[in-house]
Amino acid sequence: MASSKEYLDFILEQLSELEEITYRSMMGEYIIYYRGKKLLVGIYDDRFLVKPVKSAIAYMPNAKYELPYDGAKEMLLVDDVDNKEFLTGLFNSMYDELPAPKTKEIIEFEGLKMLEIKETMIEDIKMCSAALG
Repeated sequence: MASSKEYLDFILEQLSELEEITYRSMMGEYIIYYRGKKLLVGIYDDRFLVKPVKSAIAYMPNAKYELPYDGAKEMLLVDDVDNKEFLTGLFNSMYDELPAPKTKEIIEFEGLKMLEIKETMIEDIKMCSAALG
């Protein structure tokens, strides 16, 4: 079951005290970003779930673990979605623990433009290209 736009709008309103909240729709669900970082927070089947990082576990020690979808790792269910202050505190506590967003650089190799992911990947492409002739 996909999450509703109404539930997303409700969560976004609850997070309105925070600056730079954005979201991305992904296969009927929603991923939430805060100040450019993917907080590993999402809306799945109209449930607000967060990745069980240390700060989130400490902030919500009694939270239930739930699966966002089949085959996924368990996440923490945020029950207190009606409390703006609680959600603001949760986001702020998680923010410093998560890595900065990866920068993507467009590179060109033999006339092809691609995103630079890892230096080793480029070396692999060069080796395959050389092997093919």
